[in-house]
Amino acid sequence: MGTYLGATREIKLMIIRLIAVGNKMPAWVETGFQDYAKRLPSGYTLKLVEITPEKRTKQADIKRITDKEGEKILAEMKPGNLMIALDVKGQSWSTEQLAKQLEHWHSDNRDVDLLVGGPDGISHPCLQKCHLKWSLSPLTLPHPLVRIVVAEQLYRAWSILQNHPYHR
Repeated sequence: MGTYLGATREIKLMIIRLIAVGNKMPAWVETGFQDYAKRLPSGYTLKLVEITPEKRTKQADIKRITDKEGEKILAEMKPGNLMIALDVKGQSWSTEQLAKQLEHWHSDNRDVDLLVGGPDGISHPCLQKCHLKWSLSPLTLPHPLVRIVVAEQLYRAWSILQNHPYHR
């Protein structure tokens, strides 16, 4: 978390990193994510960190693969950041509750790492390191779509905090 001087006051800069297993996404995924990421105002930066997934075969050892992907995620996580796993078993928040979370994270001067596992989920060691678990939905969402949903919901949460017309 850093600060910089705006036109009239000091603005806290919060960096939110979406650390996601998966690469080589279709162009619409990158476009959708970037569209919402760039809408966030000064004071908020949303970055994507892609983790190359492990190769999966019919006889693959899923636990080994998930653990290996987890090691890559752990290597990207920044000490001192608030670590949140996106997990179907996590806490479900309404958009208004997410807005309160976002406001809390920003006022705490903490950067945030949001973790998205591969097709088989997030490794146990990663889940243990996380401060929170957030469930976007009880539905299983395609991982490329999760990137866009998270970016849009963060922008929507910000719009609620600012009474911006986007949310209405």
